Amino acid sequence: MRILYCAIDQTVPGTTGGSVHVAAVAEGLAALGHDVKVLVSPGDGPFPGGGVTWTPMTAPFGAPQLRWLRRRAVERAAREFGAEVVIERYYNFGGEGIATARANRLKAVLEVNAPVIDYVGSPKAWLDRALLVQPMRRWRERLCAEADLIVSPSAAILPPGTPRQKVVELEWGADTDRFRPHRPEPAPYRRPAPVVAVFAGAFRRWHGAIHLVHAMRDLRQRGRTDVGALFVGDGPELSRTKQAASDLEGITFTGAVPHAQMPAYLAAADIGVAPFDVSAHRALSLGFYWSPLKIFEYMAVGLPVVAPSVDRIPALVGHEHEGILYDHDAPGALAATLERLCDGPLRVRLGAAGRARAVREYSWKAHCAALADAIARL
Repeated sequence: MRILYCAIDQTVPGTTGGSVHVAAVAEGLAALGHDVKVLVSPGDGPFPGGGVTWTPMTAPFGAPQLRWLRRRAVERAAREFGAEVVIERYYNFGGEGIATARANRLKAVLEVNAPVIDYVGSPKAWLDRALLVQPMRRWRERLCAEADLIVSPSAAILPPGTPRQKVVELEWGADTDRFRPHRPEPAPYRRPAPVVAVFAGAFRRWHGAIHLVHAMRDLRQRGRTDVGALFVGDGPELSRTKQAASDLEGITFTGAVPHAQMPAYLAAADIGVAPFDVSAHRALSLGFYWSPLKIFEYMAVGLPVVAPSVDRIPALVGHEHEGILYDHDAPGALAATLERLCDGPLRVRLGAAGRARAVREYSWKAHCAALADAIARL
């Protein structure tokens, strides 16, 4: 198939989950023998390889809210490429890919990774109602209605009445060829303690990095100095997290690192921590719709996963099987879980099970094979 992938609000190469996702899906489909052309904002560095045709295309003035104004450029790219399928990465103010597919009688695939429906109290919903005819809601519902196929981690974030037969629920994944269990020598960072718990990803409030700092403080009060924390990434909560950790020993912050280096950073750690705080993000009142990249990459390198037992997470990580899930509302529960994982044989057992499940269920190869099969069935 000749597939045009429209994701112009994403930057490639980049360090965000969206950037990693776009690159992995494009390369995965190309590896299956499909011709793939991707429209993305160019990042700081050369485009990846992988047999993909990368085409720089940014939203006007760099504003993703103006993506729709690239409609003619997207349609021109589809015609010149001879596209048979258009995949659009959903964005509130997008639609240029779906419109191009409809106008040219191509198969239209909508990739939905954020809620299409509004949560209670959403400012966007208030604005929409103030406009009387609710144009934003109607436009989003139209995109879903016009798509031949919708790919999402959770059907619960799609408009009510979306035909279930055109929805394929797929988790994100990890590159299990690159993310492998190994201990790099030397480690890419100075280990802060004999046992290292790593948080990797975006420092946003609902990602809960600061909860790992609180857990480290609890451990120090218990006299445990053998557990340290490594924080890899950047974001709006980084300064707050650093401030909370300023008086604690055994904590290292690396800042953002290129995703190509992440396998070594994770493999040099001992425990993967994903301390999500669903109460800190009102959109998560719709459910934990994320497909958490960090969890799959922790599993791929053989790290036992530590995460709260909320919503969909127990379906992604088996408690006492691929990791240990804790009660987010119980004081000291995260610290107690980390203390328990000072047991080396337990870490090895959980990590091995996680690696096996990542290869089986959460690899980008598995994701792209299922996606390609679903498109072929159209």
